[in-house]
Order: sequence, then C-alpha cells, then structure tokens
Amino acid sequence: MDFQIRPAQIQDLDQILKIYNAEISTGTATWNDQEKTLNDLHHWFNTLSNQQFPVLVAQHIPSKKIAGYADYSGFRQITGFKHTVEHSVFIDPKFSKQGLGQALMLELIHHAQQQKIHVMVAAIDHANQASIVLHEKLGFVQTGYMPQVGQKFGQWRDLVLMQLILN
Repeated sequence: MDFQIRPAQIQDLDQILKIYNAEISTGTATWNDQEKTLNDLHHWFNTLSNQQFPVLVAQHIPSKKIAGYADYSGFRQITGFKHTVEHSVFIDPKFSKQGLGQALMLELIHHAQQQKIHVMVAAIDHANQASIVLHEKLGFVQTGYMPQVGQKFGQWRDLVLMQLILN
C-alpha cells in the first residue's frame, strides 16, 4: 500500500480542512452545512489533543497528500459516558475504494482499546451503505435507527446508530 497511517500534525490541518469542507458542500457524511475555517480546525484539533483523543491521517506516500482522516471524541458530555466514544472517518474522493476507511478504522479501534474505551459509536447517514457495510465488516452492530432527525440539502435525513463493544 502506498499509504501511511499516522497521527495528524498541525501542518496537516489545511488538507484535512479541504476534505471536510468538500464533504460539507457535496456529501451527506456530515450534516454540517457551513464550511469550517482553518481556525475552526485548529480549535478542534487542540481540543481533541488536550483530551487525549486521536486524529489520524492516511498520507499518500508518493504525493505526500492527506488522503483521509479519522478521529474519535467523547460520545456525550455526561460522566457516565466517559468510556464511550463516537468516531468520524472522511476520505478524499480521489482516494476512495482503496481500503483507507478500513485501515483508519482499525487504527482507531486499536487506539481506543489501548485507552480502555468500552464502546465505539458510529452515527451514519442511512443512505451511506458503503459505510454501514464497512462497519458491519468490522464487527459493529446497528443499535438504533432515527428517522428524520437531521437535514441536509433541504431533505430530512435518517440516522443509523451502530456500535462496537471493544473489550
């Protein structure tokens, strides 16, 4: 594989921003509808770092381009949920269908296990069958389905909740 999975660094944030903002403007993997700024990403990155949460990147070795990234953070801000995290994975469409989502997920799962995380949660747009299938392949099970809880591009979106118990 021509990719390296590694912890993100500050200098990666401009490329991460491009991947995320492209998804905001064209996709439904995030229901955010306002593009983020580099300042927003610095705040996000520093917050996750301060809480010992990972941000991983898949870097294309020949071009040095960031092909995708993944992170996890606290599931809810209630102490009883402190052993549960929710993750995100975003792949630049130019690098899709090369196994990067799975590679990033496996690294996230490994990191979570080392940190004694008990449950990893995925919140996936119902139409994102590729993500649902990937999560099932990794052992996640669907534990919830929430019709019409969000909007994107003027349409109501359904949310699929999946989880993996890690121990």
